[in-house]
Amino acid sequence: MPDLTIAVAAVAALAIILIAVGIATSGGGSGISNRLERYASGKTEKEKPAATGQGPISDLIAQSVALANLNKVVEQRDFGANLARELARADLRLKVSEYLVIWAGATVGLPILFLVLGIVFPAFGSPIAVLGGVLIGFMLPRIWLGRRKSGRLGAFNKQLPDTITLIANALRAGSSFLQAIELVVRESRPPISTEFGRVIREVNLGLPFEQALENMVRRVKSDDLELMATAIAIQHTVGGNLAEILDSIAYTIRERVRIKGEIRTLTAQQRLSGYVVGGLPFALAGFIYLAAPTFFDPMFVSPPGIGGLPAGVIILGFGAVMMVIGFMFIRKIVDIEV
Repeated sequence: MPDLTIAVAAVAALAIILIAVGIATSGGGSGISNRLERYASGKTEKEKPAATGQGPISDLIAQSVALANLNKVVEQRDFGANLARELARADLRLKVSEYLVIWAGATVGLPILFLVLGIVFPAFGSPIAVLGGVLIGFMLPRIWLGRRKSGRLGAFNKQLPDTITLIANALRAGSSFLQAIELVVRESRPPISTEFGRVIREVNLGLPFEQALENMVRRVKSDDLELMATAIAIQHTVGGNLAEILDSIAYTIRERVRIKGEIRTLTAQQRLSGYVVGGLPFALAGFIYLAAPTFFDPMFVSPPGIGGLPAGVIILGFGAVMMVIGFMFIRKIVDIEV
């Protein structure tokens, strides 16, 4: 147990050292760039104290000069730019450095929590439980980010057909395309209003409309939105009745959403079976381990052994791999593209 505690403390110290090195190698920032970033994202000086929108703790993180300097260093790397794009798609008002701090805190904090709980419940203090805490803490922020991103994308796709119809009707009424977009911003709900509002702000800053639309497609990563943007770009090049084109696109998207809903309903039982098949063995093993920590001890005894490892470890590993493969096969079968 002392060795394990020292290892966890060493990991935490290494994370702090890496943050300090990043701060030390960072350069000064541009005030103009910061103001342009706040304007493009819809923030003002009066809103600055509540920039993160996540509560007092996030506000404190956002106001940290050290994290601001670290963010400038991280965003210059490819992984930082990709992570910033993922945060934008999930509509998380966090900078890359803030998300990395949360990620590191979860990875280090959860095993420490398990060690503390191990004082009362010895099963939590075992090396296997602490290693599981590290893995869970490492995966939780990514799962949270993925769920936020998929939920926002689903809400965007559901609102998109009505938005396209609204734009088409505004064009028929004699409005320009930018006026139609402004109408969408006023009449729609997030995330549609948020994304189209950012398009208007980018155009006001001098960015060409086609480029602002491409930026929105890259942020949202929606096939339906990409179809709409492609049709608009082609119409601007060759001409035509944009209102009729948008009506056709809206009808196509509505039918696709309807078919996807029917497929999701028909495959609900199979998807639930996949979750049960993939999760029940691990949940049951975790419950047994917490209820009787010595129950699995014979599985780690050698002999018998295979390839220098206890036979029980080989059997458990083979079973876990086969369950994961089965779960992936079920997910692939029920994942029907429309």
